[in-house]
Amino acid sequence: MPLGTQVTGEVIARQPFGVFIRIDGTPDAVGLAEITAMPQGAELPAVAAQVTGEVIWHAEHNHQVKIRLTRM
Repeated sequence: MPLGTQVTGEVIARQPFGVFIRIDGTPDAVGLAEITAMPQGAELPAVAAQVTGEVIWHAEHNHQVKIRLTRM
């Protein structure tokens, strides 16, 4: 996924450092939205919440994508 790509998906797990996201239309990729890449003052979205964000980093070899959340 190219940097800057807009993605949507479902939160599948929460951790103190952020949330893991199943990205719509890309079953092989897992997104990670770290709390440092969320809007200031935002709380972690709940499991099963639908979120939208922008790809800010990716690793092709293991299909990991870091996402900056824009809408929760």
